[in-house]
Amino acid sequence: MIIVGGGAAGMMTAIFAAENYKVTLLEKNEKLGKKLFITGKGRCNLTNACDEETFLKNVMSNPKFLYSAIYSLNSEQVMKYFTDWGLSIKTERGNRVFPTSDHSSDVIRTLEREMERRGVKVRLNTKVSRILTVSSESSEKVTGVRLATGEELYADVVVLATGGVSYSGTGASGECVTMLEKLGIDVRPFQPSLVPFESDLSICKPLMGLSLKNVEVSFYRASKPKKPVYQEFGEMLFTHFGVSGPIILSASGKLQKYFGTDRKPKEELYLLIDWKPALDRDQLDGRVLREFDQAKNKNLQNVMETLLPKAAVPYVLAQAGLHTEEKVHEVTQEERRKLVETLKGFRLPILGVRGFDEAIISAGGISVKEIDPKTMELKKLSGLRVAGEMIDCDALTGGFNLQIAWCTAYLAAQ
Repeated sequence: MIIVGGGAAGMMTAIFAAENYKVTLLEKNEKLGKKLFITGKGRCNLTNACDEETFLKNVMSNPKFLYSAIYSLNSEQVMKYFTDWGLSIKTERGNRVFPTSDHSSDVIRTLEREMERRGVKVRLNTKVSRILTVSSESSEKVTGVRLATGEELYADVVVLATGGVSYSGTGASGECVTMLEKLGIDVRPFQPSLVPFESDLSICKPLMGLSLKNVEVSFYRASKPKKPVYQEFGEMLFTHFGVSGPIILSASGKLQKYFGTDRKPKEELYLLIDWKPALDRDQLDGRVLREFDQAKNKNLQNVMETLLPKAAVPYVLAQAGLHTEEKVHEVTQEERRKLVETLKGFRLPILGVRGFDEAIISAGGISVKEIDPKTMELKKLSGLRVAGEMIDCDALTGGFNLQIAWCTAYLAAQ
């Protein structure tokens, strides 16, 4: 067996395949696991300790395709394998599983040791330029690969695990997906996913670095403003270009279909920030009224700092039609109601998503209709299998995307 790609899916495929095959793993970089090294901010959230149904609910694209994969190798089994291979792990909030050391390098070393123990041959700095095939009357079969040097390697089975196109600095370029497309395989265009949003610079840039905890964001299409397309509670962050943070990244995974290949929204989108989700409008109005009653002669800026981060006050007041220097006793009941509405729904336009170099993963890839879900073999190309991010399956943050890599690799290795 030849495996192309030395990332998470490629190394895991090699480990399991070595039980039945003589395995050679080809990696174009100078070392293995370059993207795995930066996963989870360098900590490597290697899976999520949830049951199979919860996993499938967190998969955004084609969850049904992964049914066989997740029931063949679930997160509990992944955790046991890593533990048996000598990696100490821990489970944190949201069932996120990490190495106890908080070092992704320990995950990579564990996989490397296991490959070495099982006799996997690893060739670094080795780039594949072509997939070799032979045609018959009834089908087309893969026979091996041609390297950029011109050398040809032959095998009964070839597994492609070259990932998507996010974080190009790790070598991700999608060239193997392009090769498959030239061989007549249906490929969905790659899109950035789990990625920050671009928004109004006049608001976001001055608030750059402001982190909000325990807020609720709701995303709306302007054509249907009564029902949010996505809603989430948690933590977010203002950046020099827009918004980011955990709930924003999850939203980008949910909202992929609303963006074109130019990374711009296909229709007008906006988000509303609820600064005080624990209070309903009447309760929040009561809270604002108490603050106002205790400081009738103060400026609004001073009083609002008891309710909001100082930097955010001018922008919330402006959206409510009020001014920072306005005296509290000058605020009418109607203006106070408008202020409460703004606190419960501070509006920001969604102008686009950031590019692949800021995306945790790339959505899109090889259409699942082209792949046998029980073996990961391409239906049109006998002997060619795929694993990991190059398949058109992606999930939310929390270890789910690496779990896709592990379980599809397990099937590709059989």
